[in-house]
Amino acid sequence: METADVVIVGAGPAGLAAAAELRRLGVPRVVVLEREAAAGGIPRHCGHYPFGMREFHRVLRGPDYAALLVAGATAAGAEIRTRTSVTALHPGGRLELTGPEGLGEIAARAVLLATGVRETSRAQRLIGGEKPGGVLPTGALQGIVYLNGQRPFRRPVILGSELVAFSALLTCRHAGIHPVAMVEPNARITARSPAVWLARLMGVPVMTASAIDRVLGRDRVEEVVVQRSGGPQHLAADGVIVTGAFRPEATLLRASHLEVDAGSGGPVIDRWGRLSDPAYFAAGNLLRAVETAGWSWAEGQRAARAIHAALAGRLPAPGGLRLQLEGAAIKLALPQVLVGGPAGDGAADHLQLRLNRAAKGRLRLMQDGACLVERRLNALPERRIRLPIPTLRGDGPLTLVLDEAP
Repeated sequence: METADVVIVGAGPAGLAAAAELRRLGVPRVVVLEREAAAGGIPRHCGHYPFGMREFHRVLRGPDYAALLVAGATAAGAEIRTRTSVTALHPGGRLELTGPEGLGEIAARAVLLATGVRETSRAQRLIGGEKPGGVLPTGALQGIVYLNGQRPFRRPVILGSELVAFSALLTCRHAGIHPVAMVEPNARITARSPAVWLARLMGVPVMTASAIDRVLGRDRVEEVVVQRSGGPQHLAADGVIVTGAFRPEATLLRASHLEVDAGSGGPVIDRWGRLSDPAYFAAGNLLRAVETAGWSWAEGQRAARAIHAALAGRLPAPGGLRLQLEGAAIKLALPQVLVGGPAGDGAADHLQLRLNRAAKGRLRLMQDGACLVERRLNALPERRIRLPIPTLRGDGPLTLVLDEAP
């Protein structure tokens, strides 16, 4: 069986940042496994700005940013293997894989999972109608346009209004594609309000409080039926771009011995990004969907410091207090396991929260009836919310409470 000090699964911003940092810290053998033909992750498919301001202090296109990340990890001495898929995670850091040379196994002192996210498909959204060609997620659209130089359609409908939906708009503009409309089920767009001006400048109407009911067409999309408050509206179109509604790429996790968090869909972690098996760590958008490339890059660096400390025996023993959630609007909070005492060595210093709907009120972290920290909250769904992690008071139960204002 092949061995390494650290194996990283996923060569996106988090995985590549961790690889470079681990080598900088002196970890001898770092192997990065990537199932795609090239490393770089999602930015490799995004031929637009802005990337790299936090990492390289300059504004870059996605492919240029990805290339710099790959070059940095390679120059640091990390080994990157593409076209290599991990097929199983076993206790203690043993992985099964398949690649150009066939089946194999590799064992590591520590494994970092950085497999990122995927978009929710048409089938998972239960959109009815026929099954013509021309229904694509954003990633496939960007690969066809930027990597293959092709134009899959001319007049699509875009479903969703997350930031990635506006990235799809930029991809359409690059390829000379003119979307018919953007359709958003909620009463307002999910991205921050100024993003809507991009659609308006491109002459693309944004239909909020609307949902795609059916996609019609024999061989190609011919019509999209949108349900609105006034009744169905029929849009002539030759494609559908299904964007956003991201979920962690946790297929390997769900088939393994590792604990998965119901709220995030990713792994249960402690402050150092350690999973229920302490040989495994996680970083990037596997933890929650979805953050920016720069945020994932920073998490990868922090995970590298935690792994380096673990290899040196500096981290506390696994375990701690499991955080309980009270408040229907709280979708997730991580890390889910907190420990008392000093942190450091790559530990998270804030809880990160997401809401499943707009809410305002008072957010409190409670232990044994005492409030450790609180803040006023007035937030929209899928926004990053942070709460400082305070010093814990013993081993009493921890609860994160959201008291909503009437």
